[in-house]
This record gives sequence, structure tokens and C-alpha cells, in this order.
Amino acid sequence: MTTPIGQAKILMLATDGFEYSELTEPRSRLETRGADVWLASPDTKPITGESGGTPKGEPIRPDMTLDAVDPSDYDALLLPGGQRNPDSLRIEDRAIAIIRAFGEAGKPIAAICHAPWLLIEAGLVEGKAVTGWPSVRTDLRNAGGTVRDEEVVVDGNIITSRKPDDIPAFTDALIAAIEDRDGERKAA
Repeated sequence: MTTPIGQAKILMLATDGFEYSELTEPRSRLETRGADVWLASPDTKPITGESGGTPKGEPIRPDMTLDAVDPSDYDALLLPGGQRNPDSLRIEDRAIAIIRAFGEAGKPIAAICHAPWLLIEAGLVEGKAVTGWPSVRTDLRNAGGTVRDEEVVVDGNIITSRKPDDIPAFTDALIAAIEDRDGERKAA
């Protein structure tokens, strides 16, 4: 069965220290549904994932650099967590510019675990209901978000989750947001 997700082009941003399951599991599920998923990083050298702070899995080679990304080419943005990954990306001006562009376009942005730090840096949390890893929640509150302890929180185009156990609900919410957006575009 062909669904709108099968026509979606989804961008992921990550660098070393990404939470392995938060990148690989959503990507696999989205690709199984037919989505075209692209991974961008500060450069194209292989990046290494972690689980609980220890290396996990084979290194993954990004498809492109952050500088090569044109946000208008994509339907949604997925930001995996891990502690080091978003902490490194939030000081990359180009990464933050990409996230802001998705926010300004009203495109779905899904951030899990520590990745909501990137939403804070991009100025997308104020006035939004959000969640994240427990150590990120104070930062979310300080940025003007209303923090909930739920497996997935959707507020407009912003989708957030807390941890790897939330990946199924997180991915389902992103798929639903892409399908809803596709339906809105077709109705317009």
C-alpha cells in the first residue's frame, strides 16, 4: 500500500555521539515505509553512535555535509539524541540555521532524548509543550516550554520524546505529522 510517507524526503542531523537506536531505528522504519531519508553532519567522515555513553554499532557515513543541505528539499527533520551529538551540533551555526528553516516553514521537526537542546538553540521551544531526557527538562522550561513527562509530545510541528524506549511512539508521531502535512498540501 502506498502512503504519503512513501513520497517523503526526510533529513536527519547527527554527529559523533548520537544515540545509536535513536538514529537507526526511526531511519529503518521510515525507509521501510518508503521514505527517502538523508543524513547530514558537519563533514562526511563516518560518525560513531553510542548507547548509554559507550560506543555501539558500526560507524555510519553521512550522505552530505550541513553546508550542502537545502531545507526546502525536505518534508521533515529528525534529530536523534545522545548527549554528545546534540551538544556538539548546537554550536554549529549551520545546523541551527537548518532547524530554524524547518521551524519557519512549519515542517515537522522530531527531536528525542537530548536533541531538544537543538530546538532550544533554534528558538523553537517557547510556548510549546515538549519533553526530553530528564536532564534536559530544566533547560526546556527555562526556554519557555511546558514540559510533560510523556513518551511523545506533539505541539504543532514540534514532536519530542524522552528516550530510546519511546522510539515507536516517536516514529509513529513523525509519520502521522508527515501524512497530515501531505494531506493539507493536497487539499490546498
